[in-house]
Amino acid sequence: MFSGIVEATATVVDIRKEQDNVHFTLECPFAQELHIDQSVAHNGVCLTVVSQNGNRYTVTAIQETLRRTNLGDLRVGDEVNVERSMLMNGRLDGHIVQGHVDLAARCTQVVEAEGSWEFTFAYDIQPEQVRRGYFCVDKGSVTVNGVSLTVCEPTASSFKVCIIPYTYAHTNFHAIQPGTRVNIEFDILGKYVARLQEIGQDSRK
Repeated sequence: MFSGIVEATATVVDIRKEQDNVHFTLECPFAQELHIDQSVAHNGVCLTVVSQNGNRYTVTAIQETLRRTNLGDLRVGDEVNVERSMLMNGRLDGHIVQGHVDLAARCTQVVEAEGSWEFTFAYDIQPEQVRRGYFCVDKGSVTVNGVSLTVCEPTASSFKVCIIPYTYAHTNFHAIQPGTRVNIEFDILGKYVARLQEIGQDSRK
């Protein structure tokens, strides 16, 4: 479990394909503190550390993860937002993030707004997914590339977020531009509410 408060950006230093899997080796400030089998969120995707060497470590993404997220777009030299799993005795500064990305969205607009930035993201969604809680609500929470953010002006298939200078500088948001694909995880609380409503309706039939 994560909070959506990015600890650092890691740099992709090697990408190796093995059958349908892809091994990513990254370099980041806290790599020496990692150990094998530890979970780390990468652009919001929970992946397991499979090897560690100095300030570098390696994780593996399976085909389903590559299909559903933007990890398959990564190239050597790219920045990735990283966060270690949340300490249960710490403050929850963001919101509950599972690291289970729901879909990839595409940036459609970036507007500088007197020191901050407004990003608009659009995605393809099916009515059945909406009924299962895959949607945004105004002033609700959403995770974009692993960053916990507040939703603005949601529609059925898009939303805006506002990025302050600190987040812009210390995550890979400064590299996002129109056309960039990002990973989206909708709020787990909304999914539970949607599921409870579905069960309630089924029980009344």
